[in-house]
Amino acid sequence: MKRIAALALATTALTSTAALAELELEKDVLTFGFIKLTDMAPLAVAYEQGYFDDEGLFVTLEAQANWKVLLDGVISGTLDGAHMLAGQPLAATIGFGTEAHIITPFSMDLNGNGITVSNEVWELMKPNIPKMDDGRPMHPISASALAPVVEKFNSEGKPFNMGMVFPVSTHNYELRYWLAAGGLHPGYYSPENVTGQIGADVFLSVTPPPQMPATLEAGTIYGYCVGEPWNQQAVFKGIGVPVITDYQLWRNNPEKVFGISAEFQAENPNTTLAVTKALIRAAMWLDENDNANRPEAVEILSRAEYVGADYEVIANSMTGFFEFEKGDKRDIPDFNVFFRYNATYPFYSDAVWYLTQMRRWGQIPEAKPDSWYDEVAKSVYKPEIYLEAARLLVEEGLADEADFPWDSDGYKAPTPAADIIDGIEYDGRFPNAYLESLPIGLKGEQIVVGTDVKG
Repeated sequence: MKRIAALALATTALTSTAALAELELEKDVLTFGFIKLTDMAPLAVAYEQGYFDDEGLFVTLEAQANWKVLLDGVISGTLDGAHMLAGQPLAATIGFGTEAHIITPFSMDLNGNGITVSNEVWELMKPNIPKMDDGRPMHPISASALAPVVEKFNSEGKPFNMGMVFPVSTHNYELRYWLAAGGLHPGYYSPENVTGQIGADVFLSVTPPPQMPATLEAGTIYGYCVGEPWNQQAVFKGIGVPVITDYQLWRNNPEKVFGISAEFQAENPNTTLAVTKALIRAAMWLDENDNANRPEAVEILSRAEYVGADYEVIANSMTGFFEFEKGDKRDIPDFNVFFRYNATYPFYSDAVWYLTQMRRWGQIPEAKPDSWYDEVAKSVYKPEIYLEAARLLVEEGLADEADFPWDSDGYKAPTPAADIIDGIEYDGRFPNAYLESLPIGLKGEQIVVGTDVKG
């Protein structure tokens, strides 16, 4: 039905805006995949607001069962592109898991995730958390408050299990970062053991995002890291409490990307530009006028064909605040950022951070020089495509020139220590120095052999 609707809309548009598109498209009928999370919003908005139509693109959006199925679809060509975990194009390109050269011309958002624990675990954590004058817990909450709970469970012979959405997901790395910053070891990977649980205090495993609340409620896991609306869903269902958002963990951290195969871009350069233009416009719409369009965006996302959660659940994070315990709503206006702060620009430094986390936990088993991180980042993240699309929008009067980082070398200024929960600055230009600064995790020439770290 969605393809039929897209074709009908695009046919009528041929006599209007789409006819003005100057790009000669190599392919105009496209299928894009996504997972049911609020940060797929740029795709839904580009479709619903007619931005794909304006570029002469007939687009179908298809929800995918999980991240592996989605990646396989892009690699096989059954999907032309997809809403992806930022780690997926990088991992595929370096051959961790499925090997394929995937690139991104567009970063979809900043922030947007949270870490939730069960009610039982929350009650055990609360005595370890400082309180504000009004009696509410002081945020951000450190994983050091969880450490005695994990010790208690272990003493009772119960492994402390938590969920994340995929081995190369932001959620895996953010959960690991939070745990390690609080003194809890989340475990290593090795070429022989890809569970990621070697030497772990807390055992992390994969659960698809929409299944997180049910898995928590069943007691299979005691907490999880996931994107919205699945943290707020736990609050609404009364089964769990979010303890920290990733905005509090690392302010304005990168999240999803739009991924395509390098082959697709090589064969369809103008189509890639057209898609990127539409997505930039969607991101602009999502953030413009101080998020004035967010209620409409929430209505779109609440539809069954997109995220399919209740309007109130999605609105709880998309409209400028976040609810922790029931009734404890706090203002976090930048919980979801889609365009501000150059959110859509694919920075090399974002790619390098993901690569450092892969190295930190053993997914990259051996040391690499700083130059390697830079080369991989530049092979996957494509700001040159992004800026070409942005230039076309500016020339068409659809975007403001001042909104794009034309002179960037692809690296952000270092993220200050005050913006990260462990108080350690991140500079993407010096990945090995950054790894050395982290108290838990592989560094230098260290490797994982069996259950031991050598070197």
